[in-house]
Amino acid sequence: MDETLIATINKLQDALAPLGGSSQSPIDLPQITVVGSQSSGKSSVLENIVGRDFLPRGTGIVTRRPLVLQLINRRKKKDASSNNGNQQDDLTENLLDLKVDDSKESDKSKSSTKHQSEDNMEEWGEFLHLPDRKFYNFNDIRKEIVRETEKITGPNQGISDLPINLRIYSPYVLTLTLVDLPGLTKVPVGDQPQDIERQIKQMLLKYIKKPNAIILSVNAANQDLANSDGLKLAREVDPEGTRTIGVLTKVDLMDEGTDVIDILAGRVIPLRYGYIPVINRGQKDIENNKTIRDALQDEKQFFATHAAYSSKSQYCGTPYLAKKLNSILLHHIRQTLPDIKAKIEATLKKFQNELISLGPDSMDSSSSIVLSMITDFSNEFAGILDGEAKELSSNELSGGARISFVFHEVFKNGVDSLDPFDQIKDSDIRTIMYNSSGSAPSLFVGTEAFEVLVKQQIRRFEDPSIRLVNLIFDEMVRMLKQIISQIKYGRYPALREAISSQFIEFVKDAMLPTIEFVKDIIKAEETYINTAHPDLLKGSQAMAMVQEKLHPTQISVDPKTGKPLPKQPAQTPPVDEKGGFFGGFFTSKNKKKLAALEAPPQNLRATGHMTERETMETEVIKLLIVSYFSIVKRTIADIVPKAVMLKLIQRSRNEIQKVLLEKLYSNTDLDELTKENDMTIQRRKECKSMVEILRNVSQIVSSV
Repeated sequence: MDETLIATINKLQDALAPLGGSSQSPIDLPQITVVGSQSSGKSSVLENIVGRDFLPRGTGIVTRRPLVLQLINRRKKKDASSNNGNQQDDLTENLLDLKVDDSKESDKSKSSTKHQSEDNMEEWGEFLHLPDRKFYNFNDIRKEIVRETEKITGPNQGISDLPINLRIYSPYVLTLTLVDLPGLTKVPVGDQPQDIERQIKQMLLKYIKKPNAIILSVNAANQDLANSDGLKLAREVDPEGTRTIGVLTKVDLMDEGTDVIDILAGRVIPLRYGYIPVINRGQKDIENNKTIRDALQDEKQFFATHAAYSSKSQYCGTPYLAKKLNSILLHHIRQTLPDIKAKIEATLKKFQNELISLGPDSMDSSSSIVLSMITDFSNEFAGILDGEAKELSSNELSGGARISFVFHEVFKNGVDSLDPFDQIKDSDIRTIMYNSSGSAPSLFVGTEAFEVLVKQQIRRFEDPSIRLVNLIFDEMVRMLKQIISQIKYGRYPALREAISSQFIEFVKDAMLPTIEFVKDIIKAEETYINTAHPDLLKGSQAMAMVQEKLHPTQISVDPKTGKPLPKQPAQTPPVDEKGGFFGGFFTSKNKKKLAALEAPPQNLRATGHMTERETMETEVIKLLIVSYFSIVKRTIADIVPKAVMLKLIQRSRNEIQKVLLEKLYSNTDLDELTKENDMTIQRRKECKSMVEILRNVSQIVSSV
């Protein structure tokens, strides 16, 4: 079962490889990512785990593309019937007992693979990009890694995040998956880009920031751990160290009398999985052709005899590292597999839905495409108006709900805010009263003065009513954008643009009669002042209200009984005959000027102190204006939105399909209108590929 779990993850990695590796994959697979500086011994650790020299070597950045390394245990034939329970222990010992010496690689390469014996064919490598070829010579594996790297990055020192997938079959390895990443560097050398440090760091972060990535941080033990580049990068994405395991290389190169016991005990920078010390071959060992088998034997001897490590030597060295990595990976896969299954299904459904929305490779005629798009647009426009859209938002109002808001909140409140007396002064009322009386001063409040004044105020409803039409136009354009922003309309950009422009043109044309209709409603209110309206304040009521305001009824109390006496009307003060309009004019003249009969001023207005009668008449007219203006407010707030609904909204809803068909369906160049967007074609290909990959991935994971 354990081998099946890792094998399943390996199959998933291979299936997702066309997406550009785990950094680009939508599925976060559990994997061990290897990070460290160029000088930390990263490559040597991996070669020790495999038991083979197969990684490129040299100066500068050697690993310039991520290497997904899948180790597959291939049991020997003679062990096929042995007990699987001791497999891990047997394999860790096998690392110390490699039967094929590295020095024989060159001899192997001289003979054809067809003539190799079974014993010499027990180990080989396969690249995902060369599925039909097996590499029995590990020197050839190294050359292929270099060749495939330069194929993408060129011969310079550039890097790429496109991974190389290598699978190694061997009876001497534990089944394991590792991702070897470029080593961290600070100073560009040779042909390296000036921002090489930033490029490498960004690539590494893409891999290690994913929650399912186990970080294998390789650090040189003879340097201060706090300054380790690999560990610092790991702590950026895993500050608590819950998914990081540390490897300490160059333990044998530490100063005499020093050791890493404090680090191993978690007293320096603790990690959940701890640290494992290992010893790699040095450059001199490699030049002297020291085999990995000999190096592993020396490593075992070092830890077994070292004063600081001998008591814990079973927890040190490469064999223990391989065993622990295998255990960590298995445990991590068991924990994450249910979530991975769910994520695969959810992602598959997402891309299937997008593929549906993009539509199939069109086999329909241009005319049928235009007809279908116009029908869909018209139905969706009507649906948004009626609140029957396919997807109703819970975050904001849209469509018909916004129009309702404009009608009942924006327009109604705007109309209600109009005050008839923010533009009429008492002097204006007096002037109109005198003008409406003509040459003979009126004895009573004139209806004509009231009508003149109220008509002036009714005219003020025209501007907000026209503004309402423009606001509704804006909302209809908003609905248009909401509809054509869907993926299916982006499929045919020319047709989308044609529908959009024709819709706007039609609505603009419909606005003109709507505005005229609204103006006529205001003119109708202005033309006929219905003084018999049942809600209008009666003249006698207005007089009584003003009288009470000017002369409140006095209530006297009998001093003997304490009971109120009968109401007594207030005493009307004597009329100031010299007051009022005429009095105000003449009191400013001395007798000599009066006798000269001077001509009145060019602009003569009713000013000066008002008589009680003028005050009363002014207040009565004001009350009547307020009463009638309120009636008109209610009428306008009710009838103008109805007019806009009839002339603009309903007309658009009922006629837009016919108009679009007339304008577009008869277009002689329908093929140009229905030419697909290049981005849509490309995205459909991507979605098809993604759906195919995810279906394959789903089948793989469903077998577990």
